[in-house]
Amino acid sequence: MRGRASRVTVIAAAVTVVMASVTSCSSSFGMPRGSTEQGEEIFDLWQIFFWAGIAVAVLVYGLIAWSLIRYRRRRRESDADLGLQFHANVPLEIIYTAIPVVIVIVLFTLSFGTEDRASSVSPTPDVVLRAEAFSWGWRFGFPDEGVEVVSEPSAEGVPGPEILLPLGRTTRIELTSNDVVHAFWVADFLYKRDAIPGRVNVFDVTPTEMGTYHGVCSEFCGIHHAYMTFTVRVVDQSEFDTWIARGAAAA
Repeated sequence: MRGRASRVTVIAAAVTVVMASVTSCSSSFGMPRGSTEQGEEIFDLWQIFFWAGIAVAVLVYGLIAWSLIRYRRRRRESDADLGLQFHANVPLEIIYTAIPVVIVIVLFTLSFGTEDRASSVSPTPDVVLRAEAFSWGWRFGFPDEGVEVVSEPSAEGVPGPEILLPLGRTTRIELTSNDVVHAFWVADFLYKRDAIPGRVNVFDVTPTEMGTYHGVCSEFCGIHHAYMTFTVRVVDQSEFDTWIARGAAAA
């Protein structure tokens, strides 16, 4: 009877683990993969963190389960039976101290390298985009092409401005604000930067997938903060050139 109960417990635990895994079953763990070269760098780093976390969880919970089962109290044992006791194991203590330290050092090194690559800017970007945030809208400008796109007065139901970026080309974004702190965030790019009055944040994005991406201000900036949206469409070079030409003609 007791053996049957143990088997049922083990099976229930296994089913729970499998079901929990299935609910998040995707090779990306539910995360966006990043639609730019910079975002893909960040996604790869997240994957490493997730797998490292899974390995640590399996090891820790596995040892806990093994200890509970292997060293559980048997019915035949009296209350005075405590099992074999020991008070120190220096090699074991060194190992379980060193392993977390090594893991932290490796993850820190990988994070530093990823941040350096994702934040680096090209000396010769293909496109320059000036993004100016204001309460509550955006002013996007392509200074080399003489094109500017500005938000309409924000309100419920009013769409944000739309800009196009060329696929596979490096776009330099020069981000600032003319009043309070805002933030430029496109979730699928896995990239967010603050727009700060008096400062210009410079970063590059190199789109790797065509599509339409929703952007927002992710820094609460006032009563119409929720309406401070914009859209980025990644298109091929010819469509981008056509859009720029039409925008330049209208400017």
